[in-house]
Amino acid sequence: MTIPTSATAAGLCTFVDASPSPFHVCASVAAELATAGYTELHETQAWADVAGAHYVVRGGSIIAWDARGTDTPFRIVGGHTDSPNLRLKQHPELRSVGLRMVGLEPYGGAWLNSWLDRDLGVSGRLAIRRGTGLEQRLVRVDDPVLRVPQLAIHLSEDRKGVTLDPQRHVNAIWGVDDGASAQFLEWLCAREDLDLGDVVGWELMTHDLVPSSLIGAHSDLLSAPRLDNQGTCYAGLRGLLDAADSTGPTRVLALFDHEEVGSGSERGAASDFLASTLERIVLARGGDRGDYLQTMAASVCASGDMAHATHPNYPDRHEPAHRIAVNGGPVLKVNQNLRYASDAEGEGLFALACEQAGVPLQRYVHRADLPCGSTIGPITATRTGLRTVDVGAAQLAMHSAREMMGADDVASYSAALQAFLAPA
Repeated sequence: MTIPTSATAAGLCTFVDASPSPFHVCASVAAELATAGYTELHETQAWADVAGAHYVVRGGSIIAWDARGTDTPFRIVGGHTDSPNLRLKQHPELRSVGLRMVGLEPYGGAWLNSWLDRDLGVSGRLAIRRGTGLEQRLVRVDDPVLRVPQLAIHLSEDRKGVTLDPQRHVNAIWGVDDGASAQFLEWLCAREDLDLGDVVGWELMTHDLVPSSLIGAHSDLLSAPRLDNQGTCYAGLRGLLDAADSTGPTRVLALFDHEEVGSGSERGAASDFLASTLERIVLARGGDRGDYLQTMAASVCASGDMAHATHPNYPDRHEPAHRIAVNGGPVLKVNQNLRYASDAEGEGLFALACEQAGVPLQRYVHRADLPCGSTIGPITATRTGLRTVDVGAAQLAMHSAREMMGADDVASYSAALQAFLAPA
């Protein structure tokens, strides 16, 4: 690589293992930013000075920027912090045939069969009553407290498996029903030294407990949960930090929650979070609304999300002329029906970034006879008017509880994002 990068496959493993929920992703990113000299700003306060390096958090979303010594348009890397999983219902306590159960609901397009027969932990955040106000607390249980068992093959009708009903078949066992034990939320509060009556809200989800690891005879592959899209969160973060001494555009990392369910929330890519943050940056450095609009017209965003590597067991499910290889370099994603936001100019800008980084570029097109997934790219472009290009890193088993990518792609992806943020 022409551009040196601090991103490594081992570093991504550490990042993923520290970040079981979108809220923990934001905490992991914020901790790295603080170590690098970024200061946190709050949306409820005035922003008098944004000339340095700062970040702002809104729930499970975080935006960071580096404007040291520059007053030019924005170069933005976007991504998302959430991943498909199983989440606790509001009344999770269930009992069935002598077992205590926790009611779970699929979040996003979770590949449900991949969640069966796994030891699962619980993570997320609690809203706790504090006088007349609320306190937020992150929680994380890395003990194997939940498990969704598969039906025995002898009990299936044709011994070929069952079609999972998300209402009935993904609830988890967490113990034997002895008629006296605490409810699950009460048990969780006791672990956190909290009174159940003080917990007035929660967003809790399950996570796979097997640590991320390098696999293969030559350790050239990476196995981990939540690579979609923590692969981009990590690569984008390292790219932002590695570009610290660069001049030129104001560099921005924008990571949003709720992409897997359409981004339609107060902190999703369809919200005002990015647009309002960028406008406040322009206003705080002395500009007006006209300056903001001019700046946006000259700015560009790389929407980073993971890309489909060509599956060796199902090559027929892929566009024949667009094979995507693991460890083959970053991926440019194009869709003529705008499931991806890439256009010719955006494609060219990312191609130039890959050349600057010294990494190969792969180009992905989805089969025309299969429905194509989407990203924050089209939403960001529509919401902000930013020229947007969709990019990613190749992976297999997307939306599974456990995913896989090339170990070398971590560094090449991050280097390309760094070059995009700080073009030569």
